[in-house]
Amino acid sequence: MAEKSKRDSKGGGSNNHHPFDEDQESLLEDVIPSSLPILPLRSDVPFPEIIMPLVIGRDRGILLIDDVLKGSRYVGLATQRDPDTEEPSARDLYPCLCIARVLKMLKFPDGSTRIVAQGLRRARLGKILSEDPYLVGEIDLIDDIQQDGVQTEALVLSVRRLFNQLIEGGAQVSEELQVAAMNTHAPGALADLMGSGLGLSTDEKQQLLSEPNVRHRLRHLGQLIRRQVDMQDLSSKIQGEVSTELTRVQREQFLRQQLQAIRRELGEADDEMSDVNEFYDKLETLDLPEQAAHEARRELDRMAQMHPSTPEYHVIRTFLDTLLSMPWDESTDDRLDLRRAKRVLDEDHYNLEKIKQRILEYLAVRKLKQSVKGPILCFVGPPGVGKTSLGKSVARTMNRKFYRLSLGGVHDEAEIRGHRRTYIGAMPGRIIQGLRRLGTNNPVFMLDEIDKLGADYRGDPSSALLEVLDPEQNGTFRDHYLDVEFDLSKVLFICTANVTSSIPPALLDRMEVIELSGYSLEEKLAIAHQYLVPKQLEEHGLKKEAIDFNDQGVRELIQSYTHEAGLRNLEREIASICRKVARSHVEGNRRKVLADRKKVQNLLGPPKYIREEAASQKIPGVATGLAWTAAGGELLTIESVKTPGKNTLKLTGQLGDVMKESAHASLGYLRCHSEAFGIPPSFFDDFEVHIHVPAGAIPKDGPSAGIALTASVLSLALNKPIRPKLAVTGEITLTGRVLPVGGIREKVLAAKREGFDTIVLPLLNEKDTADLPKEARDGLTFVYAKHIDAVVPHLFDDPPFKRRGSQVAKVVRNRPSGSRKATRQPAAPA
Repeated sequence: MAEKSKRDSKGGGSNNHHPFDEDQESLLEDVIPSSLPILPLRSDVPFPEIIMPLVIGRDRGILLIDDVLKGSRYVGLATQRDPDTEEPSARDLYPCLCIARVLKMLKFPDGSTRIVAQGLRRARLGKILSEDPYLVGEIDLIDDIQQDGVQTEALVLSVRRLFNQLIEGGAQVSEELQVAAMNTHAPGALADLMGSGLGLSTDEKQQLLSEPNVRHRLRHLGQLIRRQVDMQDLSSKIQGEVSTELTRVQREQFLRQQLQAIRRELGEADDEMSDVNEFYDKLETLDLPEQAAHEARRELDRMAQMHPSTPEYHVIRTFLDTLLSMPWDESTDDRLDLRRAKRVLDEDHYNLEKIKQRILEYLAVRKLKQSVKGPILCFVGPPGVGKTSLGKSVARTMNRKFYRLSLGGVHDEAEIRGHRRTYIGAMPGRIIQGLRRLGTNNPVFMLDEIDKLGADYRGDPSSALLEVLDPEQNGTFRDHYLDVEFDLSKVLFICTANVTSSIPPALLDRMEVIELSGYSLEEKLAIAHQYLVPKQLEEHGLKKEAIDFNDQGVRELIQSYTHEAGLRNLEREIASICRKVARSHVEGNRRKVLADRKKVQNLLGPPKYIREEAASQKIPGVATGLAWTAAGGELLTIESVKTPGKNTLKLTGQLGDVMKESAHASLGYLRCHSEAFGIPPSFFDDFEVHIHVPAGAIPKDGPSAGIALTASVLSLALNKPIRPKLAVTGEITLTGRVLPVGGIREKVLAAKREGFDTIVLPLLNEKDTADLPKEARDGLTFVYAKHIDAVVPHLFDDPPFKRRGSQVAKVVRNRPSGSRKATRQPAAPA
């Protein structure tokens, strides 16, 4: 039944295109009704005076024909606009149709009905009177507009001449149509006959049918036949050119074989031409782009004329070897299974949920649209947080090959674009070299340490990378060595960097930055148990029964032997313990080792890092700030002392311009509000304030120390120590506003690591603490302030000043795990 429903009312048989006989003209004497049943045709366009066989396969059409044969046998044949429409309505049909009379009907065993219909008159479909069980509509007859004269005769001659040219050119025109056209003299009938018999489209035939003016109809028919003649001539020309090209290739092959025979007769070794022949054979088998194929053939023809002992011979040979071994059309099939991708990412990396979600989103879009120009991802974070391993996981999830290119210290632009072949020792750039080694044009290509690119007299590699990383340009990347375009748009580029500040802005604009912050203590503990310890046991040939790292021992490793945001040093210390255990096993001591806190100290020696006492010291003028570095968060101790002097400020500790300006702004604000804070007037008039930041050999700068500098000077002026275990970060202005800063996650983790329990933050940074892991927030109290006046009450246990104001800090106390939820409350007015 499905097959039956797809059958169409379409022309068939050898009687198509025949005009009716003169003795049938009496049919037109019958009066054609003003309303007729309408039979939709999928693709055929009937014309007046043409007999057409039709196959009726739709049930409504068969019922229509049965009813028509019982009556006047007249029917309107209308062509569908869309041949795939199964149940066409009036709006699905062309408005101009042909009135026909059904001459004969035959039914077949497959359920279809075949009829022979004879076209009579042009007509236009008017109002629809009925749609059930089939279409019935009003019919407006269209009379031909005859315009006899010299112009009409000229159009007839032109159409006949073009028709003959089409036949002489080899067009598939039936002999019956040729005979009928030769014996048809009426201009309108000739136009209808040729329009129905030539291979015109449905729209073109419908235009001829809807044209009542005979002269216009002939002119339009001539244009359509002229187009077919022109296409026929163009096709013959193209075929001739292809034949000539094949002949040229065959001639070159024959001459090449003759040249080999001559060389053999001269006694020259065959292996001298083996390279050339090998390259010719390879060139014939490869499907190179037109530009690359032209360049390869040009250089290969030059090489064939050279003696192998000439230096240029080897230069061309190296170039051809590189060009022909490039993966022009070699790709790996992407595997875009999101469930598998999520499983692989979870297996390879702990936590990092936001980054995993971003990677899965990219894969989902890639699955929906294969030709998507994906973004250039840039993983930014401290060393050892898993940036490179994330790239490897992406390649594994997508079933692509992985290539890592380290850009640290690259100064030469030719490392990216390649050397021009005019230079001695020229070679392609490292991008092209990597693709050649992989043998595929769609790998995951990791550009590592992109923030450490350099620039000197040899060029700027970061500018060369603009074309590589721009999705709008890398589809036509041109390496200087190859000097032909290579499509890099299929490559998934992933960049890594420790900081974004040293990446050129134009290059950074082409990348989507994804931050990878440091890990908390609990995250490091989980990663060590799940990933690092099993990996090192396997690499050192140890079984699980040989050593047991418990939580106490791993915590000792993290807190006393490493001082980093990532995991690189932690893995080294675990490897060091595994080496010592492996040696012990080889020497015969195979007892199981319990790596607890005491055993770790015995194996690794005294702790490398001892927690500073800044969290518990009570010295006026000492404040603890928080700083961000490329290796994670760090404590920033600020010390202030006063010496006899005259209203001056002295700064030491290799401070940058930003921190110097923050120190002057802090001192200016305190001087302006000294009475409100209870600062003695003589403090600014009779003493010199000296601010020092320890570790003076390390340069320090950044907009994060404003609150800490203010707290240190205020503590010195009041001669009161700052509350123990309190750390601050944030910048201030001359009017006392607290400005937001970056690196909140790293700073909080550093404070947590060093035993601080209260952290003062700008109010606008509250959103940044929401992303912290729960174990990092547990036990910490966050004080959020938008003005320095709201910070001061939290600096001292018993502030002595009398200042009162509307500035209030927001306090969030996170209780340790197992206790009640965090509480939020405002502090008393400052």
